[in-house]
Amino acid sequence: MKHASIALGGAPAARPRPVAAAPKPYRFPRFEIVTLDNGLRVIVAPVRTLPVVTAPLLVDAGASTEPAGRDGVANLTARGLLEGTLQRDGNALTEQFERLGASVFSGADWDTANAGVTVLREHVEPAIALLGELALAPSFPERDIARLRAERLADLLQMRTEPRGLADEMFARFVYDPFSRYARPEEGGSDTVATLTRDDVRRFYTERYRPRGSTFVLVGDVSVDEGVSIATRTFGGWDGVVSPTAPPADAPARRTRAAHLVRKADAPQSELRVGHIGLPRRHPDYFRVMVMNAVLGGLFSSRINLNLREAHAYTYGAFSGFAWRRGAGPFVVSTAVENDVTADAAREILLEIDRIRAAPISADELSLATSYLGGVFPIKYETTDAIALALAALAAYELPIDYFDTSRDAVRAVSTADVLDAAQRYLHPDALQVVVVGDASQIRAPLAAMALGPMLEYGADGVEISGD
Repeated sequence: MKHASIALGGAPAARPRPVAAAPKPYRFPRFEIVTLDNGLRVIVAPVRTLPVVTAPLLVDAGASTEPAGRDGVANLTARGLLEGTLQRDGNALTEQFERLGASVFSGADWDTANAGVTVLREHVEPAIALLGELALAPSFPERDIARLRAERLADLLQMRTEPRGLADEMFARFVYDPFSRYARPEEGGSDTVATLTRDDVRRFYTERYRPRGSTFVLVGDVSVDEGVSIATRTFGGWDGVVSPTAPPADAPARRTRAAHLVRKADAPQSELRVGHIGLPRRHPDYFRVMVMNAVLGGLFSSRINLNLREAHAYTYGAFSGFAWRRGAGPFVVSTAVENDVTADAAREILLEIDRIRAAPISADELSLATSYLGGVFPIKYETTDAIALALAALAAYELPIDYFDTSRDAVRAVSTADVLDAAQRYLHPDALQVVVVGDASQIRAPLAAMALGPMLEYGADGVEISGD
């Protein structure tokens, strides 16, 4: 039978709080980079924990490389790779991957397109041979391209009825200059997607899918020599050079603060977005900004979430973040609140942004943020998929070779003064765009009373409404 120790006065003796142990050393899995004769960069990371290999091919063919007026062609091309090759149709291709027990993926983001497989070690060579077939000899069947185009158009129609996706799209539109590619949806809007043809897809593929400027990553139960040998056999005959493209222009739509109300009469609550143009991924103050944002709104224990969720019970969660891209992605605070507290929630967000710029954060806040960011770092890279994704980012953003080994130290080196400096430099209260999707009849008057600047109203299609 256990007995609690009793201090004088009858209360249980307080036990000292356990002291956290010093962080264990961490090294990202070793990897080597080899460039083939055709210019293809090959990155191999032997990770022998499980008999599994993940192998993505990264191509400089993201949405930011699309020709003017062809928004959405990057996504359509990447997805179209899985629809068939010159040797076999999409059904046969899928069946072959399934026979090998391989998981295959293909898609595009703002900066790159990628296609890859995760497969057991015993089937790695035939699986990567199939990957090479779909990447180097796609057929882009007319019927399947039409189906993928129709699916995207259907997604856009559905998004118009769903406040969350609508808020994200409208926020980008109101933050970036209309001429910026970042002002429009990553996967293309209905106006451009509806016009895309198989010829557009084939042309984009021919221009952007080239070895020089691409990277092939192999992570898992494979040696460096074996990985390079597989890459050479699969992609060694590929040729061509991709033309480099500059990141999209990142001029703002407005340089002063404004409120944007998107009418959604049937919305049960408001979707709220507050932010402005942020920073490119390779910015020298990346780690300072990351720690600053963790304190402001990047963690569950952040100021914005504790304010809106715990102190005021406005929401289940509110978070902030910088969207890291080759160009300057947005900084945005996101949450959903009841219509009748929308203006109050927006006011508290603005107060927290002002507060983090006004005085240094506490030592406890800094310790919590850096301990979390440093502590979670090794956990993020426990699977072959995660390690391959990290190495793909290393290649896409041309990060230093020792980036993953030095990141924890870079996070721990951030001081309270660094956080204050980052907040003052990179948060711009006077340029914030406050975007609300919700029931205008309940939101309009309280939001207008905040005097955020011009009060603009729009329909769900984004067209400005001059009056009722």
